[in-house]
Amino acid sequence: MRVAGIMSGTSLDGIDVAVVDIRGRQFRVVCFRTSPYPKEMREDLMGVSNTETHTAQISRLNFELPELYAKAVKKCGVPLESIQLIGCHGQTIFHGRNSTLQIGDGSVLAELCGVPVVSDFRPRDMAAGGNGAPLVPFLDYRLYRHAKLGRVALNIGGIANITAIPAGAGPEDVTAFDTGPGNMVVDQLVAIHTKGAQKFDRGGAIGAKGRLNEKLLDTMLRSPYYRKKPPKSAGREQYGREFVDELVQTGLALPDLISTATAFTAATIEAGIRRFVKHPVAELIVSGGGMHNRTMMDYLRRFLPDIQLRTSNEFGIDGDAKEAIAFAVLAYETWNRRASNVPSATGARRAVVLGKISF
Repeated sequence: MRVAGIMSGTSLDGIDVAVVDIRGRQFRVVCFRTSPYPKEMREDLMGVSNTETHTAQISRLNFELPELYAKAVKKCGVPLESIQLIGCHGQTIFHGRNSTLQIGDGSVLAELCGVPVVSDFRPRDMAAGGNGAPLVPFLDYRLYRHAKLGRVALNIGGIANITAIPAGAGPEDVTAFDTGPGNMVVDQLVAIHTKGAQKFDRGGAIGAKGRLNEKLLDTMLRSPYYRKKPPKSAGREQYGREFVDELVQTGLALPDLISTATAFTAATIEAGIRRFVKHPVAELIVSGGGMHNRTMMDYLRRFLPDIQLRTSNEFGIDGDAKEAIAFAVLAYETWNRRASNVPSATGARRAVVLGKISF
């Protein structure tokens, strides 16, 4: 079956589309493409993410987003008529312990593409007592389980999350959780520093020029979240505008804040692994936009010198495409009426079939 997976993450940098041919447990990525959000749409989404806003604006965006998703699928380079199913994560505008909201209506997308759509993946896991996140461990386990090596899969998107897979693990042995911010804090600081000319720190160049402020880093690491046992998840609620405003108010030079925020991401990843991954870890396999930030990767090597750092590209999986691939695979499981959450990762009472299907 040919499935298109659509992912738009908390970083709000665009729409990722991966077209995947799936047969049983085997899959092959046919193509991957990212379509940036138009400036006005990105600003509108920022305006409704973790804020009190008018219901009408959220409703409007819920119907307008599928138009962009449909365009992104059609631009991906694969004939639309060859696609048999779409898995669409939607855009998260709120994710808390007891509720979550992703917008981008699946029915509208199905009508625009003429293809069945699986969407709204998170609520069913939450209904079963889980956090509704992370969901990508289902794919991580398939990709990275090894009979003799303990591994951790790390995705650095807007938020950073890990999947810990012990050597010879069964699905019940997998643990996963959000460690804290990924690129989200750095991206916001870069936008302030460049007056909107840059949305992210390309290659980690600004962070490399700044100075790490150890005192501020220590203060940031005092949050109870980093000591809280998993399952747990994070979002813009913790690391949005208010968090960044507090950093700016310290009066430190913005390059120094960017360097410190970059180290903060790496330090929270280290804390998550050291505190909550109980098995020996031979390899840390990185994907997501953060893998392109050389300063962030250097901090990871510095903080985790005893673990080999690799990227998902070395395993034949485009690190930028992995989450979109995951939602293609999750949609395929839902279409076949199979559970695809990992209860040991999300905290759900049991494995459940995720999402809603729009024909």
